[in-house]
Amino acid sequence: MANNNIGYVIGGGLREGFRVRLTTQAEQVQEGSFVVCDSGRWRFFGLVTDLQLGATDSRYAEDQMERLQPSFRSLLRGQTLYTTLDMYPTLMLDRGPDPDLDPEGRLAWLEERDGQAGPQPVKTVPDHHAAVRLADEADVEEIFPGDFIIGHTIEQGHPVRLDLGRFVKRSSGIFGATGTGKSFLTRMALAGMMKEDVAGALVFDMHNEYGFDDHDSDNNLKVAGLRSLFGPKVQVAALGKGATVRGHTPDFTLELGMGDFTTADILLLGEALNLTDTAEVTLNALARAFGQNWFSSFMRLEPGAVEVDPETGKSVPADNSVAAWARQNNVQEKAAEALHRRLATIASRPYVVEQPVSDAVTEIVDKLEHGRHIILSFGEYERDLDYLLVSNILTRRIRQHWVRKTEEHKTHGAPSPRPLVIAVEEAHKLLNPHIARQTAFGTIARELRKYFVTLLIVDQRPSGIDDEVMSQLGTRITGWLGDEDDIRAVLTGLAGREQLRGMLARLQEKEEVLLLGWGVKMPIPVRSRRYDQDFYDEMRGRKKRESAGGSNAFPVIDDFDDINSDLFGA
Repeated sequence: MANNNIGYVIGGGLREGFRVRLTTQAEQVQEGSFVVCDSGRWRFFGLVTDLQLGATDSRYAEDQMERLQPSFRSLLRGQTLYTTLDMYPTLMLDRGPDPDLDPEGRLAWLEERDGQAGPQPVKTVPDHHAAVRLADEADVEEIFPGDFIIGHTIEQGHPVRLDLGRFVKRSSGIFGATGTGKSFLTRMALAGMMKEDVAGALVFDMHNEYGFDDHDSDNNLKVAGLRSLFGPKVQVAALGKGATVRGHTPDFTLELGMGDFTTADILLLGEALNLTDTAEVTLNALARAFGQNWFSSFMRLEPGAVEVDPETGKSVPADNSVAAWARQNNVQEKAAEALHRRLATIASRPYVVEQPVSDAVTEIVDKLEHGRHIILSFGEYERDLDYLLVSNILTRRIRQHWVRKTEEHKTHGAPSPRPLVIAVEEAHKLLNPHIARQTAFGTIARELRKYFVTLLIVDQRPSGIDDEVMSQLGTRITGWLGDEDDIRAVLTGLAGREQLRGMLARLQEKEEVLLLGWGVKMPIPVRSRRYDQDFYDEMRGRKKRESAGGSNAFPVIDDFDDINSDLFGA
């Protein structure tokens, strides 16, 4: 191994990190660099969180040295003027006794470990003057095992892999300001999950980006959809009979029956429907009066319908009117009329019908349980009302199915349900502090995969998501965030928040992301791989293409030959 030492330990501690004096030019090391320190039998892994200029004599730092001879200037910069860095230690690894110095001790140590070796939290410090070096590829592989490459270390380009089996065991999040590439990161993560088949995926595709081929307007290039990469293994659904998705015919369409709606579903739409404070009282009365069919029964009532009382000759509410129902159930007539008008907005949606041809949840569940992945594209229905309504109702009912399957597995020994990851965009609309505890999404985020269901939440405003939900997220993949509240939210519940805060704030706006959380052994900034032809070929199981004209060039027969390596970053 080439000697790539960059300095040696001169001080520090567990809380403030280790202070390292550089023996190389400062330009060769950046904030966020993955560094390693070997001291005795321990190997310490960490990140560079700060670089500082120092001087043994401040006069030489303050005065320019052009008047001095070049050899003397070089000597000053190496000894009197120097640079130190702060190493934030994240893990340490017991390498055991030296086999040359203590072979018997080495054998005893190997037997004692019995395959349980692995990095552990840092609980001690290295010796003074212990050498510090940049991590090599073997170090990166030690800490980031797995088959799916999510990116590469920023300085040396070593591949950083994501353990997808661990990734799906807890809910996770992909964050970043608008334009930092969240959609491409999400596509890549979903594609990796689908290729490795570690879980089924249900994607609520609010902006119709993930199913069929898309277009990158920044680079004027085609973008392969997940349906194109994996064929019928990925099924695209759309809302409403005869619906299309950007001119494509979906694999199947979904309709919601009015019997699927609960009064709680409507209350979640309070802001979107502009519900008044009396709406909850009226909804509860409807549930008591009509039971499960409250929605369709209420919508069959006629607002403003009147008839003439034969005895008095005065106009009174007709028997089938909203006002008559309100009088019979001790509800304010105006409140009932107002709620009827607002619910008519939902009832008029083409995908909401009184009696659907098939049950939407049964159709989705059947496909997921038989190895398919579902992308529900919202087509022309891009209002918040549609997204909140459909995603919450479907997720609530699908979770109920997984709960039943899990209980059968635990109680009667039935097969365990297939792990399921539900991906949601604009997550702050579904998981904000006001409604997180009421939605199916908030329940799933807090369950820690108890019922084999987790979330993949995608958002540009993590500060809008409930803090409790954020603290339960396992892996967090975040691009650049310009708002201090968003940075704080992403780091919620993590150790070393202060060390990571500056690193996150100074990511490049495109391509660079920070991996954090339970799903990775230590945080690390990486240069994300690109969603390009090489990635498509890997997902399709093809060999990596050689350069044009190479004797082993792999023939490409799809429609994406014009996608080049400049794609990432939309």
